[in-house]
Amino acid sequence: MIQKQRTIHSVPKKVLCLLILSLGLQIIWHYQLPPSSAQIKPLTSPPRVELLRLFSLGDPIVAAKVLMLWLQAFETQGGKFLSYQQLNYNTLQEWLARILLLDPKDQYPLLTASYSYSMVNDPFKKRQILEFIYQQFFIDPNTRWQWLAHAAILAKHRLKDLPLALKYAEAIAAHATPNMPYWAQEMRIFILEDMGELEEARLVIGGMLAKGQITDPNEIKFLNEKLLALEHNE
Repeated sequence: MIQKQRTIHSVPKKVLCLLILSLGLQIIWHYQLPPSSAQIKPLTSPPRVELLRLFSLGDPIVAAKVLMLWLQAFETQGGKFLSYQQLNYNTLQEWLARILLLDPKDQYPLLTASYSYSMVNDPFKKRQILEFIYQQFFIDPNTRWQWLAHAAILAKHRLKDLPLALKYAEAIAAHATPNMPYWAQEMRIFILEDMGELEEARLVIGGMLAKGQITDPNEIKFLNEKLLALEHNE
């Protein structure tokens, strides 16, 4: 008796996801697994998009999670832990960008960029990852503002680069959405104050009040008080 062949749609979703994860990990394992000689292997470019599409079987979210798991597992080689200092940050950005391309709604890649990979002691690499966060922000400001806000804080306090911090803060303000808290939109005011640009800070506050951007009474009161304080300090 000939049995009717089952389609892939009849396979339980959990089983299919496990299959995809297993296949994906095997491909990446074969693609980049460091040799057993315990020699540290540098991070190389992520698999091609075509290859990722092949093993994702139409589920790019699963593929994105596999890549993120592999990327973080790469930090351990032959029982040794790599420091972020040893990673090529150009290649690292390729991996993070590829993961976000597969799953644009996933916040974890930007979280690790903002809170982990930005902790490297190398100022150049730190700037690289902050710039990556800045570029990724424009793809979806409504959900990615918090990572750029943290980047602005790092630029100000870790890099001591107020113009760079202002660049990030101004991008947040320029792309403000209802989901952004007021403090994120107001970051540029305090950075301008730290830069000694009191007149510019007053103009920013005046513009926010005049345009009706702020509707909360407590925030309006705070900004008016800040405006008076800036006028007094100049």
